[in-house]
Amino acid sequence: MDYLFVFIGLTLLVIGGEFLVRSSVALSFKLNLSKMVIGLTVVSFATSAPELLVSLQAALNGFSDISLGNVIGSNIANIGLVLGITAIISPLAIDKDFYKLNWPVMMILSIGLYFILKSGDIISRSEGVALLLMLVVYLWILIRKARKDRGVVQVDEEVDESLATTSNFKIILWLVIGGVALYCGSELLVNGAVSLAQSFGVTERVIAVTMIAVGTSIPELAASVIAALKKEKALSLGNLIGSNIFNIASVLGITAIIQPIAVMSEEVLTNDIFWMIGFAGILLPLAFLPKAYELGRKRGILLLSAYAVFIALTILK
Repeated sequence: MDYLFVFIGLTLLVIGGEFLVRSSVALSFKLNLSKMVIGLTVVSFATSAPELLVSLQAALNGFSDISLGNVIGSNIANIGLVLGITAIISPLAIDKDFYKLNWPVMMILSIGLYFILKSGDIISRSEGVALLLMLVVYLWILIRKARKDRGVVQVDEEVDESLATTSNFKIILWLVIGGVALYCGSELLVNGAVSLAQSFGVTERVIAVTMIAVGTSIPELAASVIAALKKEKALSLGNLIGSNIFNIASVLGITAIIQPIAVMSEEVLTNDIFWMIGFAGILLPLAFLPKAYELGRKRGILLLSAYAVFIALTILK
Protein backbone atom coordinates (compact mmCIF):
# COMPACT_ATOMS: atom_id res chain seq x y z
CA MET A 1 0.00 0.00 0.00
CA ASP A 2 2.88 2.36 0.79
CA TYR A 3 4.28 1.86 -2.73
CA LEU A 4 0.86 2.78 -4.12
CA PHE A 5 0.74 5.94 -1.98
CA VAL A 6 4.21 6.95 -3.20
CA PHE A 7 3.30 6.23 -6.86
CA ILE A 8 -0.03 8.11 -6.68
CA GLY A 9 1.68 10.93 -4.79
CA LEU A 10 4.38 11.34 -7.45
CA THR A 11 1.76 11.15 -10.24
CA LEU A 12 -0.34 13.87 -8.60
CA LEU A 13 2.76 16.05 -8.16
CA VAL A 14 3.57 15.74 -11.89
CA ILE A 15 -0.06 16.51 -12.87
CA GLY A 16 -0.34 19.36 -10.35
CA GLY A 17 2.97 20.84 -11.45
CA GLU A 18 1.89 20.82 -15.10
CA PHE A 19 -1.45 22.53 -14.36
CA LEU A 20 0.26 25.10 -12.14
CA VAL A 21 2.81 25.96 -14.85
CA ARG A 22 0.07 26.37 -17.48
CA SER A 23 -2.16 28.50 -15.24
CA SER A 24 0.76 30.63 -14.02
CA VAL A 25 1.97 31.35 -17.57
CA ALA A 26 -1.58 32.14 -18.76
CA LEU A 27 -2.10 34.48 -15.79
CA SER A 28 1.24 36.16 -16.48
CA PHE A 29 0.13 36.95 -20.04
CA LYS A 30 -3.04 38.53 -18.61
CA LEU A 31 -0.79 40.72 -16.45
CA ASN A 32 1.16 41.75 -19.59
CA LEU A 33 4.49 40.28 -18.46
CA SER A 34 7.01 39.67 -21.24
CA LYS A 35 7.83 36.13 -22.36
CA MET A 36 11.36 36.61 -21.14
CA VAL A 37 10.26 37.50 -17.60
CA ILE A 38 7.69 34.68 -17.59
CA GLY A 39 10.34 32.15 -18.64
CA LEU A 40 12.95 33.28 -16.16
CA THR A 41 10.69 33.69 -13.13
CA VAL A 42 7.13 32.31 -13.39
CA VAL A 43 8.01 29.03 -15.13
CA SER A 44 10.99 28.45 -12.84
CA PHE A 45 8.94 29.03 -9.68
CA ALA A 46 6.02 26.91 -10.92
CA THR A 47 8.24 23.95 -11.87
CA SER A 48 9.73 24.03 -8.35
CA ALA A 49 6.25 23.74 -6.79
CA PRO A 50 6.26 19.91 -6.37
CA GLU A 51 9.59 19.99 -4.49
CA LEU A 52 8.35 22.95 -2.42
CA LEU A 53 5.11 21.23 -1.39
CA VAL A 54 6.93 18.00 -0.46
CA SER A 55 9.56 19.84 1.58
CA LEU A 56 6.99 22.06 3.29
CA GLN A 57 4.64 19.17 4.09
CA ALA A 58 7.53 17.14 5.50
CA ALA A 59 8.85 20.03 7.63
CA LEU A 60 5.38 20.81 9.05
CA ASN A 61 4.91 17.13 9.94
CA GLY A 62 8.26 17.00 11.73
CA PHE A 63 10.19 15.09 9.04
CA SER A 64 12.94 17.61 8.31
CA ASP A 65 15.16 14.90 6.81
CA ILE A 66 12.67 14.54 3.96
CA SER A 67 12.76 18.33 3.37
CA LEU A 68 16.56 18.37 3.14
CA GLY A 69 16.88 14.97 1.47
CA ASN A 70 14.37 15.94 -1.22
CA VAL A 71 16.36 19.05 -2.24
CA ILE A 72 19.86 17.60 -1.85
CA GLY A 73 18.86 14.35 -3.57
CA SER A 74 17.10 16.21 -6.41
CA ASN A 75 20.18 18.37 -7.03
CA ILE A 76 22.37 15.26 -7.19
CA ALA A 77 19.86 13.49 -9.48
CA ASN A 78 19.61 16.52 -11.81
CA ILE A 79 23.34 16.33 -12.54
CA GLY A 80 24.17 12.64 -12.08
CA LEU A 81 21.01 11.05 -13.48
CA VAL A 82 19.28 13.58 -15.78
CA LEU A 83 22.38 15.26 -17.18
CA GLY A 84 24.27 11.96 -17.34
CA ILE A 85 21.59 10.13 -19.36
CA THR A 86 20.96 13.14 -21.63
CA ALA A 87 24.68 13.53 -22.43
CA ILE A 88 24.93 9.82 -23.28
CA ILE A 89 22.07 10.13 -25.79
CA SER A 90 23.01 13.51 -27.28
CA PRO A 91 25.99 15.83 -26.51
CA LEU A 92 25.19 19.06 -24.64
CA ALA A 93 26.73 22.36 -25.67
CA ILE A 94 28.11 24.60 -22.91
CA ASP A 95 27.83 28.39 -23.26
CA LYS A 96 29.79 31.13 -21.49
CA ASP A 97 26.91 31.85 -19.08
CA PHE A 98 27.64 28.45 -17.53
CA TYR A 99 30.97 29.44 -16.00
CA LYS A 100 30.36 33.20 -15.77
CA LEU A 101 27.07 33.15 -13.83
CA ASN A 102 25.08 29.93 -13.37
CA TRP A 103 27.81 27.59 -12.11
CA PRO A 104 29.33 30.11 -9.64
CA VAL A 105 25.87 30.89 -8.18
CA MET A 106 25.09 27.16 -7.82
CA MET A 107 28.43 26.57 -6.07
CA ILE A 108 27.99 29.56 -3.72
CA LEU A 109 24.51 28.35 -2.71
CA SER A 110 25.65 24.71 -2.34
CA ILE A 111 28.64 25.58 -0.14
CA GLY A 112 26.60 28.25 1.65
CA LEU A 113 23.94 25.63 2.50
CA TYR A 114 26.64 23.44 4.07
CA PHE A 115 27.83 26.26 6.35
CA ILE A 116 24.25 27.25 7.24
CA LEU A 117 23.46 23.68 8.30
CA LYS A 118 26.79 23.17 10.08
CA SER A 119 26.52 26.42 12.06
CA GLY A 120 23.47 25.38 14.05
CA ASP A 121 22.06 22.14 12.57
CA ILE A 122 19.06 24.17 11.37
CA ILE A 123 17.93 26.51 8.61
CA SER A 124 16.31 29.33 10.57
CA ARG A 125 13.70 31.81 9.31
CA SER A 126 16.33 34.55 8.90
CA GLU A 127 18.54 32.17 6.90
CA GLY A 128 15.51 31.25 4.78
CA VAL A 129 15.01 34.97 4.06
CA ALA A 130 18.72 35.26 3.13
CA LEU A 131 18.41 32.34 0.67
CA LEU A 132 15.35 33.96 -0.95
CA LEU A 133 17.14 37.32 -1.23
CA MET A 134 20.04 35.59 -3.02
CA LEU A 135 17.52 34.17 -5.47
CA VAL A 136 16.03 37.64 -6.07
CA VAL A 137 19.51 39.04 -6.81
CA TYR A 138 20.23 36.11 -9.18
CA LEU A 139 16.93 36.64 -11.04
CA TRP A 140 17.57 40.39 -11.28
CA ILE A 141 20.97 39.71 -12.88
CA LEU A 142 19.40 37.15 -15.25
CA ILE A 143 16.62 39.49 -16.38
CA ARG A 144 19.01 42.44 -16.77
CA LYS A 145 21.39 40.30 -18.82
CA ALA A 146 18.58 38.88 -20.97
CA ARG A 147 17.33 42.38 -21.78
CA LYS A 148 20.85 43.44 -22.67
CA ASP A 149 21.31 40.40 -24.93
CA ARG A 150 17.86 40.99 -26.43
CA GLY A 151 15.87 37.81 -26.19
CA VAL A 152 16.88 34.48 -24.72
CA VAL A 153 15.95 31.75 -27.21
CA GLN A 154 15.68 28.89 -24.71
CA VAL A 155 13.43 30.98 -22.47
CA ASP A 156 11.12 31.84 -25.36
CA GLU A 157 10.86 28.15 -26.25
CA GLU A 158 9.77 27.32 -22.70
CA VAL A 159 6.78 29.65 -22.87
CA ASP A 160 3.73 28.49 -24.85
CA GLU A 161 2.29 31.58 -26.59
CA SER A 162 -1.08 29.90 -27.12
CA LEU A 163 -1.71 30.28 -23.37
CA ALA A 164 -2.05 34.05 -23.93
CA THR A 165 -5.65 33.51 -25.11
CA THR A 166 -6.71 31.30 -22.18
CA SER A 167 -10.00 32.31 -20.53
CA ASN A 168 -10.19 33.44 -16.90
CA PHE A 169 -12.36 30.43 -16.07
CA LYS A 170 -9.73 28.01 -17.39
CA ILE A 171 -6.95 29.79 -15.49
CA ILE A 172 -8.89 29.51 -12.20
CA LEU A 173 -9.82 25.88 -12.93
CA TRP A 174 -6.18 24.96 -13.71
CA LEU A 175 -4.99 26.75 -10.55
CA VAL A 176 -7.50 24.83 -8.42
CA ILE A 177 -6.64 21.47 -10.05
CA GLY A 178 -2.90 22.18 -9.74
CA GLY A 179 -3.15 23.28 -6.12
CA VAL A 180 -5.32 20.34 -5.01
CA ALA A 181 -3.16 17.80 -6.90
CA LEU A 182 0.05 19.22 -5.41
CA TYR A 183 -1.35 19.23 -1.88
CA CYS A 184 -2.78 15.69 -2.06
CA GLY A 185 0.30 14.42 -3.88
CA SER A 186 2.67 15.82 -1.27
CA GLU A 187 0.54 14.37 1.57
CA LEU A 188 0.49 10.88 0.03
CA LEU A 189 4.18 10.97 -0.93
CA VAL A 190 5.43 12.07 2.50
CA ASN A 191 3.18 9.62 4.39
CA GLY A 192 4.04 6.77 2.02
CA ALA A 193 7.76 7.53 2.21
CA VAL A 194 7.74 7.59 6.03
CA SER A 195 5.88 4.24 6.16
CA LEU A 196 8.28 2.72 3.63
CA ALA A 197 11.28 3.89 5.62
CA GLN A 198 9.83 2.32 8.78
CA SER A 199 8.99 -0.98 7.06
CA PHE A 200 12.49 -1.24 5.54
CA GLY A 201 14.17 -0.17 8.76
CA VAL A 202 15.92 2.78 7.11
CA THR A 203 15.73 6.50 7.85
CA GLU A 204 13.41 8.96 6.10
CA ARG A 205 16.57 10.59 4.77
CA VAL A 206 17.50 7.48 2.74
CA ILE A 207 14.04 7.34 1.12
CA ALA A 208 14.16 11.09 0.46
CA VAL A 209 17.58 11.26 -1.26
CA THR A 210 16.81 8.19 -3.40
CA MET A 211 13.17 7.44 -4.18
CA ILE A 212 11.61 10.90 -3.64
CA ALA A 213 14.51 12.74 -5.30
CA VAL A 214 14.38 10.53 -8.40
CA GLY A 215 10.59 10.80 -8.48
CA THR A 216 10.59 14.61 -8.48
CA SER A 217 13.29 14.57 -11.22
CA ILE A 218 11.30 12.28 -13.54
CA PRO A 219 9.54 15.12 -15.48
CA GLU A 220 12.91 16.74 -16.31
CA LEU A 221 14.42 13.36 -17.20
CA ALA A 222 11.51 12.45 -19.49
CA ALA A 223 11.58 15.83 -21.26
CA SER A 224 15.34 15.72 -21.83
CA VAL A 225 15.40 12.08 -23.03
CA ILE A 226 12.53 12.68 -25.50
CA ALA A 227 14.25 15.80 -26.86
CA ALA A 228 17.57 13.95 -27.20
CA LEU A 229 16.00 10.95 -28.96
CA LYS A 230 14.25 13.28 -31.41
CA LYS A 231 17.63 14.93 -32.09
CA GLU A 232 16.14 18.21 -30.93
CA LYS A 233 18.00 20.53 -28.60
CA ALA A 234 18.12 18.56 -25.35
CA LEU A 235 17.51 20.03 -21.94
CA SER A 236 20.19 22.67 -21.55
CA LEU A 237 22.85 22.66 -18.88
CA GLY A 238 21.66 26.14 -17.87
CA ASN A 239 18.14 24.87 -17.16
CA LEU A 240 19.39 22.07 -14.94
CA ILE A 241 21.71 24.36 -13.00
CA GLY A 242 18.87 26.87 -12.69
CA SER A 243 16.70 24.11 -11.24
CA ASN A 244 19.38 23.34 -8.63
CA ILE A 245 19.63 27.04 -7.72
CA PHE A 246 15.85 27.26 -7.29
CA ASN A 247 15.77 24.08 -5.20
CA ILE A 248 18.17 25.52 -2.62
CA ALA A 249 17.14 29.17 -2.68
CA SER A 250 13.36 28.99 -3.13
CA VAL A 251 12.33 25.53 -1.89
CA LEU A 252 14.50 25.53 1.25
CA GLY A 253 14.20 29.31 1.63
CA ILE A 254 10.39 29.42 1.59
CA THR A 255 10.07 26.22 3.67
CA ALA A 256 12.45 27.57 6.34
CA ILE A 257 10.54 30.87 6.57
CA ILE A 258 7.30 28.96 7.25
CA GLN A 259 8.87 26.17 9.34
CA PRO A 260 12.60 26.14 10.24
CA ILE A 261 14.31 22.98 8.95
CA ALA A 262 16.36 21.00 11.47
CA VAL A 263 19.10 18.47 10.61
CA MET A 264 17.86 15.16 12.04
CA SER A 265 20.44 12.79 10.51
CA GLU A 266 24.18 13.26 10.85
CA GLU A 267 24.66 11.77 7.35
CA VAL A 268 23.14 14.89 5.78
CA LEU A 269 26.20 16.88 6.88
CA THR A 270 28.82 14.11 6.70
CA ASN A 271 27.77 12.49 3.42
CA ASP A 272 24.86 13.79 1.31
CA ILE A 273 25.78 17.46 1.06
CA PHE A 274 29.37 16.59 0.05
CA TRP A 275 28.01 14.46 -2.79
CA MET A 276 25.85 17.43 -3.88
CA ILE A 277 28.83 19.82 -3.78
CA GLY A 278 30.99 17.23 -5.54
CA PHE A 279 28.53 16.74 -8.42
CA ALA A 280 28.22 20.52 -8.79
CA GLY A 281 31.98 21.07 -8.63
CA ILE A 282 32.95 18.36 -11.16
CA LEU A 283 30.94 20.12 -13.89
CA LEU A 284 33.55 22.87 -14.31
CA PRO A 285 36.54 20.62 -15.16
CA LEU A 286 34.25 18.46 -17.33
CA ALA A 287 33.26 21.59 -19.28
CA PHE A 288 36.86 22.46 -20.15
CA LEU A 289 38.35 19.03 -20.78
CA PRO A 290 38.91 18.23 -24.46
CA LYS A 291 36.56 18.44 -26.30
CA ALA A 292 35.91 21.73 -24.55
CA TYR A 293 32.46 23.35 -24.18
CA GLU A 294 30.63 20.06 -24.76
CA LEU A 295 29.32 17.32 -22.50
CA GLY A 296 29.49 14.15 -24.57
CA ARG A 297 28.87 10.43 -24.10
CA LYS A 298 31.99 9.60 -22.04
CA ARG A 299 31.32 12.39 -19.56
CA GLY A 300 27.67 11.34 -19.38
CA ILE A 301 28.72 7.78 -18.50
CA LEU A 302 31.05 9.18 -15.81
CA LEU A 303 28.24 11.23 -14.23
CA LEU A 304 25.74 8.35 -14.38
CA SER A 305 28.27 5.91 -12.89
CA ALA A 306 29.01 8.33 -10.05
CA TYR A 307 25.27 8.63 -9.39
CA ALA A 308 24.91 4.83 -9.30
CA VAL A 309 27.75 4.69 -6.72
CA PHE A 310 26.00 7.36 -4.61
CA ILE A 311 22.69 5.44 -4.64
CA ALA A 312 24.38 2.11 -3.86
CA LEU A 313 26.39 3.54 -0.95
CA THR A 314 23.35 5.39 0.45
CA ILE A 315 21.17 2.24 0.44
CA LEU A 316 23.92 -0.10 1.71
CA LYS A 317 24.77 2.20 4.61
